[in-house]
Amino acid sequence: MPHREITRLTLYGDSISGNCMKPKWTADLLGIAYDWVEVDILQGGTQTEDFLSLNPAGQVPLARWPDGRALPQSNAIMLYLAEEAGSDLVPSDTFRRAQMMSWLFWEQYSHETAIAVRRFQKHYLNTPDDQIDPQLMAKGRRALGVMELQLTYTDWIVGEAMTLADIALVAYTRVAHEGGFDLSEFPSVERWVSRTEAALNIPHAKEAA
Repeated sequence: MPHREITRLTLYGDSISGNCMKPKWTADLLGIAYDWVEVDILQGGTQTEDFLSLNPAGQVPLARWPDGRALPQSNAIMLYLAEEAGSDLVPSDTFRRAQMMSWLFWEQYSHETAIAVRRFQKHYLNTPDDQIDPQLMAKGRRALGVMELQLTYTDWIVGEAMTLADIALVAYTRVAHEGGFDLSEFPSVERWVSRTEAALNIPHAKEAA
């Protein structure tokens, strides 16, 4: 992927990746104009010399601006876009903002590491269930259970309005079935997924499959 001259925000990502969809959905929701550059993870698109010169970590998503700035990591990109836009996707109350951040950290460490990993192995690598670490299913179900408990009491992950925490968590939760998870066992989560997809104006994952 040769370097390209950019004239506005450019997002590099792979459309199969929930992490890459998070900043894309955020930009769409905020009405931020951008160019999308598809980078095929499965074909090694993040490991080329050209891409590594943009992000030495060899990961997508990546945001670039015409002034030369570049920002990796999905949640960091979302946060920057939302705060620059003055969006209420980031709570103005400092404690609510801290709660949102705690869910963003939790998503990366306790949710994605099971649900996204099992989905990738099962859905994209076609790994048989008996060859997938059984701890991924157990850990993923625990994560969904934590969300179920929270969403039993609130419509959104943090309080009464959608925040970046909802965008971050819906990315892989909405496709958890591709990893073998049954969301019907978590009815509050299932309703929240539909609610968040509608707020983001994206198709219901099962219907889009």
